Amino acid sequence: MLIAQAGPAAGHHWPLRQEVLTIGREPTCDIVIPDRQVSRVHARLERDPEGFTLEDLGSKNGTHVNGAPVSGRIRLRDGDLIQVALIAKLAYVDSDSTMPLTGGDELAARVAAAEAVRGGRALFVDNMSRRVWVGEKELNPPLSLPQFRLIELLFESEGQVVSRDAIVARVWPEDADAGVSEQAVDALARRLRERIAELDAEHAYILTVRGHGFRLQNR
Repeated sequence: MLIAQAGPAAGHHWPLRQEVLTIGREPTCDIVIPDRQVSRVHARLERDPEGFTLEDLGSKNGTHVNGAPVSGRIRLRDGDLIQVALIAKLAYVDSDSTMPLTGGDELAARVAAAEAVRGGRALFVDNMSRRVWVGEKELNPPLSLPQFRLIELLFESEGQVVSRDAIVARVWPEDADAGVSEQAVDALARRLRERIAELDAEHAYILTVRGHGFRLQNR
């Protein structure tokens, strides 16, 4: 699997279950990195009996592995760091070197959470498994669906103010037209703060921006 450590897709991970996967900024690519420095179809991963190889597809800004430019097709090894153009860093994790493929999503989530902590982000959300970490501790029991939808939205919009209307559309899509009260949104935010405080009560992660909405302050 690939785990984005830096760049526009930081925090995302992609299990490598296909025989051939493309990396690029085009939405049709298997691994999408939405940045102009990345070519439309930038590089290609291909599985063979020994694992995966990586090939640059004539991209403008190049592909590097562990700091060396990719020329032709190269073999990927567990822990290799792939740099796509000048903007994105992807860690290659060979599941055969760590745990069975069936545990791949578990591995990716835990590695990504640890990387987030080392990168200075105290809170990490894994949207594939619907799990949340504060530091290197997982929030358990899991959040309710409305609570998870709220933290997922705030995490995706980290540092930006998310309006109450945007929260209603994400958390209660079936009730958006009928209307959801501000009190309901505030109550949900309060319950989410309480759950996060179970693991870290010293830092205010979810800030209220009066008259506008909420913002995630992920130190």
